[in-house]
Amino acid sequence: MPVQDPFQLPSSAQDLPLANDTNATYFLMFISSISPETKQPWCPDVRAALPVIGAAFSAETAPRVGFVHVGQKPEWKDLSNVHRTKWNVNAVPTLVRYQRVGDEVKETGRLVEGELLDQKKLKELV
Repeated sequence: MPVQDPFQLPSSAQDLPLANDTNATYFLMFISSISPETKQPWCPDVRAALPVIGAAFSAETAPRVGFVHVGQKPEWKDLSNVHRTKWNVNAVPTLVRYQRVGDEVKETGRLVEGELLDQKKLKELV
């Protein structure tokens, strides 16, 4: 399965593990961290989306996706959280598609929260 969990974010999108090919994609799935009490993601929307995302990326031929844990609730709520400031993520779960556009790696699609449960939107993004 092409899922890397947890995924260590590089300093920028330019450093994502993307093949040097115009059709290559890499996905980042920003999710809440695991609660020490429940041993599950603290965000209910993340818990709802994980089975759907797991199914979408489970085939060997599926694109690669890195799961990025944004922290516990207090860390996530901090407006200076690096995921908010550097990666423009303001809600979890968020799935972002990156591709090479010319010589740069750029965001080319995004689904947020409930959009991830929409099979049609997810299929179009992936």
